[in-house]
Amino acid sequence: MVSSKALARCGLVLLSLWLCIHSVPISVEKAKDKPEVEELEPPQSDTGLHYDRYLREVIEYLEKDPHFREKLKNANMDDIKQGKLSKELDFVQHNFRTKLDELKREEMNRLRMLIKAKHDLLQEGNGNTLDHQALLKQFEHLNHMNPHTFEVEDLDRLIKSATKDLENYDKERHDEFKRYEIMKEHERRERLKTMNEEDRRKEEQHYEELKKKHANHPKVNHPGSEDQLKEVWQEADGLDPEDFEPKTFFKMHDSNGDGFLDESELEALFTKELEKVYNPANEEDDMVEMEEERLRMREHVMNEVDTNKDRLVSLNEFLAATQKEEFHEKEEWETLDQNPIYTEEELREYERQLATEENSINMKAVELQKQREDLERKQEELNAQKLDLKQQDQLHQGSFPSPPVIYSEERHSSLQ
Repeated sequence: MVSSKALARCGLVLLSLWLCIHSVPISVEKAKDKPEVEELEPPQSDTGLHYDRYLREVIEYLEKDPHFREKLKNANMDDIKQGKLSKELDFVQHNFRTKLDELKREEMNRLRMLIKAKHDLLQEGNGNTLDHQALLKQFEHLNHMNPHTFEVEDLDRLIKSATKDLENYDKERHDEFKRYEIMKEHERRERLKTMNEEDRRKEEQHYEELKKKHANHPKVNHPGSEDQLKEVWQEADGLDPEDFEPKTFFKMHDSNGDGFLDESELEALFTKELEKVYNPANEEDDMVEMEEERLRMREHVMNEVDTNKDRLVSLNEFLAATQKEEFHEKEEWETLDQNPIYTEEELREYERQLATEENSINMKAVELQKQREDLERKQEELNAQKLDLKQQDQLHQGSFPSPPVIYSEERHSSLQ
């Protein structure tokens, strides 16, 4: 397995991929000195991409090829951007290429089944047509024009799509959180409208009390500052803050020992700070907000410390950060309650969108009701026509004259 140090030389693109899916690394250098020992691997975190499984499996087989693994170790950012690494696929062993072909065919089948399921759901619903632009985006990570074999273009597309999607992942999480906060406030205001004046006054008072209670928390240290790290050193590690030593701290919190602090390892450092503000047992504390706060802290440290922007913090980057003046500042971290998430205009825009959607739904409901009434009327007319035809048929059968009795001469004579 390729070490994380080798991966670090690949730059932002592949690091974005391996960062989210790589398991415990085994250093290539160490493997030469010591016999391989089977290690338990921690659960792998999901990238959040809809093609996560396909991405993992492709990388797994590329890692097994000696030639590609060697090229990966020596790749630089320019090689990756220019697609040179993707071209190395032509030299991957035949058995791995065959397996990659199978993986692509399986992924194509999965996407086709997904599209069919969406189509069937729409057909069962209100009959809306499929959004073809959205469907095409489902295929951006591979060349769907060639559904049978995994080629250089497929690897190039996979790298570019995964990198772009992972870079946008945090932004999408922020946008989703903003929508959550706006919706929560909108629902609160709508609930107030249903109350009488006295209940509304009590509810507003209770709301303001909860806000004050939430804001009344201990000082939150700036993420990545000396005070924040010393607090972890003392509270989590049980060590004397006077004995704080950055290099030792780094190695203690480099959980998988690969020489880097990844995003999850960084986020674990903020738990003590977050516990000052959020408690799941408190009515005033929202755990969704806590996770947004954790994300903001991690982004802040990455922006300050991760100088080569590879989404990892190396030991050298970490030590360099501890030498900056900012590291020793006593500035308190501004929590979410001190930073408005949305403006009143954004809330009004959200409410306008809701009103537009509601009007659209109401118009559709009126149209559907009208169609239903028309169908019921037509059904009644058909039933009336059927009944009329049935009555006419019965009348016709009842008024038909009986056939005349024809008497033979012999019968006529006998009757006489």
